Amino acid sequence: MTSDCPLLPVIGGDLRVPLVTGGDARYVNLDYAASTPALESVATHLNEVLPLYASVHRGAGYASQVSTAAYEHARRLVGAFLGARTDDAVIFTRNTTDSLKLLASAVPGETVLLDIEHHANLLPWMEHAARVVPAAGTLEESLRLVDSELAARPASLVTVTGASNVTGETLPLRRLATIAHRHGARLAVDGAQLVPHRRVDLAFDGVDYLAFSGHKTYAPFGAGVLVGRRDWLDVAPPYLRGGGAVTTVTLDGADWRTGPARHEAGSPNVLGVVALARAIRALDELDPGAWHDHESALRERLVSGLEQLPGVRVHRLFSDSVDPVGVVSFTVEGADSRLVASYLSAEWGIGLRDGKFCAHPLLSRLGIAQPALRASFGLGSSDADVEALIAALAAFLGEGPAWRYEQIDGQWNVVDDPRPRPEWAPEPEPGSSSFGCAA
Repeated sequence: MTSDCPLLPVIGGDLRVPLVTGGDARYVNLDYAASTPALESVATHLNEVLPLYASVHRGAGYASQVSTAAYEHARRLVGAFLGARTDDAVIFTRNTTDSLKLLASAVPGETVLLDIEHHANLLPWMEHAARVVPAAGTLEESLRLVDSELAARPASLVTVTGASNVTGETLPLRRLATIAHRHGARLAVDGAQLVPHRRVDLAFDGVDYLAFSGHKTYAPFGAGVLVGRRDWLDVAPPYLRGGGAVTTVTLDGADWRTGPARHEAGSPNVLGVVALARAIRALDELDPGAWHDHESALRERLVSGLEQLPGVRVHRLFSDSVDPVGVVSFTVEGADSRLVASYLSAEWGIGLRDGKFCAHPLLSRLGIAQPALRASFGLGSSDADVEALIAALAAFLGEGPAWRYEQIDGQWNVVDDPRPRPEWAPEPEPGSSSFGCAA
């Protein structure tokens, strides 16, 4: 199986970027796990929608009515794509982190999770009653540990990643749901890295809640989703307190709505939601087998190529994991990952991620004390992207950088960088790129 061409066209697929050594190169985007590029169909649709963009739910004007219809239609499209039950709530948020924090505020009891989670599915639970189960070296043993934890002490919810943002390994959602439900708990899934790579069916798998982001699902315009059972959400404190979330307000109090409106106060991100709906529609039209085979072929070639390079180590969580998605993390022995990432960008036009990927406990479990490298890909990727990375890493190992780099505030920067920038893109402040989860 080969993946000679992208499965769907994306904005920036033909972008060329300047190199410090002179000339330019086709930009190789291997940072899909952070934010995917927009599908061309999404960008085209957004331009069609913009002239009719208006506030939703409370406007009598034609544009407002059209925007409201598009916004609510998006809710139905998302629910149908995810196999949501007829009485599930589909709530639009800012991103996956926002969705999981909303869910954490609604759970009436303790939560159980593994220690392999992204910070978005770890930190919100730390504010509430949470029990962390250390994962084992195999997936089978890890499932047994969750089962034993729930048998020893019941909980209201089990929350897990659908696919690791560090290793790409997927978890068996139907088996986890069976374990949770047997002990009277529900299952929530951080789907940020799963939904962009695999079809999900909440009703079939028994998943009670799912959170994901548009910016990782080919609609990078700032919309997130929480979908799942309504009962907890209908009695939870309103997540945002403001217009639209109430039926009546007096100076003595307010009567709060139920359903999605309870948690979507204020003016929502209409364009982000509409863009996400169009991306979901494109994913829904894909042949699932072709989608799976495209990414599997790219991952197989990337892992094989990396493992043939001296000193390169590909990281895995479980020895028995199956069906990973297009996310691969690795380290280069004796090399600072941040320098390697800067070199790949400046001298080869390759963009990937370096750091700890907002998953510090997971990297500690893997024995990674320093930042690592992560290559991730998707519908807009091709064999040429993978081959470019393998060739560039081989050159780094054989010859080293051709340019000079200096370290400032923990980041490697190009010395006397000659590459031009667009007028609207100022030079970054020293150390500004270290914001977030790099350390």
